[in-house]
Amino acid sequence: MNSQPSEKRQAVRFAFYKLDGAWRRLPADRQAASKLEFGEVIESFHGRLLLRPYGLVGIRGDCDFLLWQVAENLDALVALQTALNRTDLGAYLGLPYSYLAMTRRSIYEFPEDPNAPSRLVIRPSDARYLFVYPFVKTRAWYGLPKPERQRMMDEHVRIGRKYPSIRLNTTYSYGLDDQEFIVAFEGDEPAEFLDLVMELRESEASSYTLRDTPTFTCVQMSLWDMLDTLGGAGSVQAVARRPARADGFTPVATLPELPPGTGKRVYAAGEAVALFNVNGSIYAISNRCTHARGSLSEGTVDPAKCAVTCPWHEGVFALETGQVLAGPPSLPVATYQVKLEGDTVLIGPAGAHEPTVAPRS
Repeated sequence: MNSQPSEKRQAVRFAFYKLDGAWRRLPADRQAASKLEFGEVIESFHGRLLLRPYGLVGIRGDCDFLLWQVAENLDALVALQTALNRTDLGAYLGLPYSYLAMTRRSIYEFPEDPNAPSRLVIRPSDARYLFVYPFVKTRAWYGLPKPERQRMMDEHVRIGRKYPSIRLNTTYSYGLDDQEFIVAFEGDEPAEFLDLVMELRESEASSYTLRDTPTFTCVQMSLWDMLDTLGGAGSVQAVARRPARADGFTPVATLPELPPGTGKRVYAAGEAVALFNVNGSIYAISNRCTHARGSLSEGTVDPAKCAVTCPWHEGVFALETGQVLAGPPSLPVATYQVKLEGDTVLIGPAGAHEPTVAPRS
C-alpha cells in the first residue's frame, strides 16, 4: 500500500440532470425567474463546495447538464441538492445519472512525471471538455498478484502520458455507489481523447474491464450560459444584474471555525484554498502543493517563520508570499486576498496582499 501520510478526503458527485419539456411551455417571465433562482442557489454554496457546470445539450439525449461537485463531506452535497429541489426549476428536473465517489491515493506506485502535476487529487481545470464514465474491474483482476497488476498499470500510465493534453481525475466509489471508480478526463480536443481511449483498449489491463459505460462528453461553460442551453427566456444578463459581490470576495468561513493555530480547506473562485490563523493573522494560499499536490491545509504551521510544511514531502511555503522556503517544490503557490466583515472571513482574487488581523476579544 502507499506509505504516504493519510489526507482528509473529499466527497465528489457527478450529477446529470434532464429537463422536463413542460418547462419550456411556461411563460417567459417565469422561465427567466426560475433560472435566476436556480443559479443564485448554486452561487450561495460557493464557500462550502467546489462546483463546475457543464452542458450536454446537443450531445446526449438523456441528460442536459452536469454539476461536478467536490466537498469536504456528504452533508454539503445533500444540502445543495435539497436546496435545488426546492427551486421552481428544480421541480422540472430529473436526475437520470448521479455518481458518488471520494478522493484517495492510488494503491499503485507510479514514477513522477516531471512535466505534469500529480493527478491523484481533484482540482478541475479550465479545459473545454470533460469526459466522464463509471468504471468496474472484473473479479479476476483482484485475484492477480499485486506486482502483475502494477506492471499492467505501468503500461496504462505510459500510454496516457503520450497524450499530455488530456488530464485524468480518478475517484473511488467502493461501497459508496454501484461502480468502483469514476474517471473524468479533461481536455480541449475530443479527437485526442478518442485516440487515447482507442489505444488504451489495446492495453493488457483493458481485458479486465467489466463495465465502463455510460460515457458522457460534457462542455464546460459558465453557470448562466449552461442554464441558457435549456432554452426558454435568457438568463445570461443576470451576471450584470446580480454579481455575487462587486469586490469579488467570497465568504468562506467564520473566525470561530478558524481559531489561532488552525488551518481549514475552503473553496473560492472555483479553487481549493487553505486558510490559516497564525497568531490572529489570517492567511490564504492555494491548497495544493506545487510538487505533488498534497493538501497544505493538512500541513504543519511554523508560527515563527509564518510558513506551512506540506504533509507529503515536506515542502515549505511562506504564508505571506507563497514562495518556496525549503523542500522539493520549485514553484510557489498562489496567495489570496483576505478580509474580515465581523466574524466572517472572505477571500478575494489571488495576488499579493497584507495579512488580515483578526480582532482580539
